Amino acid sequence: MTNHSSPFSFLSSTRRQLAWITACLMLVLFSGLAKAQTVADESVIVLVAHPDVPISWLTRDTTRAIFAMRQRTWPNGQAVQVFVLPNRDPVHARFTKEQLAVYPHQLQLAWDRVVFSGRGQAPNRVRNLTEMHEKVASTPGALGYLEREYLDESVQVISME
Repeated sequence: MTNHSSPFSFLSSTRRQLAWITACLMLVLFSGLAKAQTVADESVIVLVAHPDVPISWLTRDTTRAIFAMRQRTWPNGQAVQVFVLPNRDPVHARFTKEQLAVYPHQLQLAWDRVVFSGRGQAPNRVRNLTEMHEKVASTPGALGYLEREYLDESVQVISME
């Protein structure tokens, strides 16, 4: 009786080794392609504002101050209405880490300090990106973030430098 311990057992020893090496390389290649596709599937997150907001760019520090609820007005004096997704939302986590360079729990601590000290309010929470789009588009002075696929002419993209 023949021992079939390998799917390549019918090959010679050298060819069997080459077949295993090829199979392993293919596995590595395909797993790398799958990972690259996953990264490519993650859409870019952009800062968006209501079309009446009088600016087209913000510095990272200013953006961080606005989202931490430390800066509450636009340069023209209009109140900033900040909209955010829930802390556990993956888009919120990516936005805070990639765009603001802070973790979601750090922002939550800043909001808690502002609220509990009586110096201000927490940002407006929305359930999902569709609601974020609707609220930013319909609220004067609004600032939020969206994945690129949600963009249209009803919101203004704000560049961050």
